[in-house]
Order: sequence, then structure tokens, then C-alpha cells
Amino acid sequence: MVGPGSWGFEVSRRVIVGVWGEGSIHAGNLAYLTLLSIFPFFIVGAAFVTAIGRPEDFKAIEAVLTAMPSSVAAMLAETAHQVLSIRTGPLLWFGALIGLWTVSSFIETLREVLRRAYGVEDERPFWHYRLIGLAIVFGSVVLLMLAFTLQIAMTTAEEVIARWIPAAHMVADRIGDTRFVPTIATFISAYMIFWTLAPSKYRAWRYPKWPGALFTCGFWYGSITLLPRAVSLFGGYTLTYGGLAGVMVALLFFWLVGYGMVFGAHINAALANPVPEGLKAPTILDELTEARWLDI
Repeated sequence: MVGPGSWGFEVSRRVIVGVWGEGSIHAGNLAYLTLLSIFPFFIVGAAFVTAIGRPEDFKAIEAVLTAMPSSVAAMLAETAHQVLSIRTGPLLWFGALIGLWTVSSFIETLREVLRRAYGVEDERPFWHYRLIGLAIVFGSVVLLMLAFTLQIAMTTAEEVIARWIPAAHMVADRIGDTRFVPTIATFISAYMIFWTLAPSKYRAWRYPKWPGALFTCGFWYGSITLLPRAVSLFGGYTLTYGGLAGVMVALLFFWLVGYGMVFGAHINAALANPVPEGLKAPTILDELTEARWLDI
């Protein structure tokens, strides 16, 4: 049955009302903080690989930029490499400390988006959330390095198969298809954000996180596909913004991604509790997936 009072109607109503009221505000905030945080994040990553004795290996910037439109990636790549080549020694570590605080502020903004979507107030003191944000930043750097290592392994396997086993070129093509790995990584990243930053009582398995993550991932790659075409239809941004055109396109892309994140958060919140009937009864699996250790 479709109509007022039905499950589908109530879920849609909650999503539309929530995104309409807060989508643009949060998307703008996320766009600004993303542009502000992305270079500090790279600096933190550079400090990490320097600490493990492999400073030349921080090429994972390219792995991040593959998930962005080409114009945005080109602008950010040049600046990022300049920043990392200048910062060495104590200056690198000082920048990493500042970067940790900046990026953790971005994490806290995402947490606030989820709290507002679920209609939940702060459950812990400020410093507690900030420490969790710092831990998430470290975890993100490690996962980024692992993803980059996996991508190198896939590329190497493709080259070996193509060179030494010509008859198995179809297998090489299949491995080449794993370049959709950035898409899968985006989905997993969105899922982990929606799970780890969700209010504790909504973190359980019975409250699905994959719908919002799937929507965010689709919105992200839809923006990558359509944004360059939309910009070209209007003759580019150079006529209006001159030398700042690249920055404006980056901000627009991050705004779209932020809007998708807000949409995904409200989808998950609406599915978790579409009508004010209280929380669902917990199960054993719910107890495990609530991850109480995130609230310690």
C-alpha cells in the first residue's frame, strides 16, 4: 500500500524533509572542510610512510585522486606534490600534527551530520569524540596504503599474465576490470563512515548502513561522470573565476559529494526508524555490531 502512513511513504518523507532542511548547509560545510583537509591528510600520510622508513612510497595520492574528476585531480595532484616535496624533517612532523587536528575536524563534521539525521544529541564529551576522530584518521591512512599496495599487485599481475601467458589474455582483461577497485573502495569507505560515526544505539546490524553507502557511492561516481560535461556546457569556469577556476570546480565537486553523503545519512536514518515507534528489539548479531569499543 502506497500513501500517507505506509512504510515507503514515511521513509521517503523523512529523507526528503531532512535533506531539504539540512542538505545544502551540511554539503557546503563538507565541501569547505574537504578542500581544507585533503592536503593535511596527505601530509599525515607522508609522515606515516616516513616513520616506517619508506618515504618514497607515498604515491597513494594517485589512488585518492582516481576517485575525482580529471580536472579536479590534476589541480590537486600538482599542489599536493609541491606541499609534500617542501615539507621534510621536523617541518613534516609539525605539519602532520596540524593535519591531524584539521582532518579530525572533518571527521567530527561527518559525525554531526549523522547525529542530526538520526535526531540524537551528543552522547560523549568533546575530547572523547576528538580522540576517536584521530584514530579514524590513522586508520584511514593505513587502509589507503593497503589499497594502493593492492592496486600495484593487480597491475603487476596483469602485466605478467599479458607478457608470459598470451593465451590467457582474457584473464588479464578480467584483472584489468579490477580497476573498478576505487569504486568498491569508495563504497567500503562510505559504509565504514556510516557505521563507525553513527550514534551507538543505531550502530547495530538491524539498522542497515549499506543503502546510504550505496547511494553515496553512486552519487559520487555520477558526479565524476556528469560534472565535466556540465562545466563544459557553460564554457568552463575560467571566464568567471580566472585562475581560481580549478578551485571552484573542486569545491563544486566536493559539494556534490557532501550532498550525497547527507542524502545517504538520511536514508539510513529513515530506514532505521521511519516512524516514532521506538527502537527495534536487539539480537545477538546486533550486540556484536554495535561495537561498544568505539564509545570507550
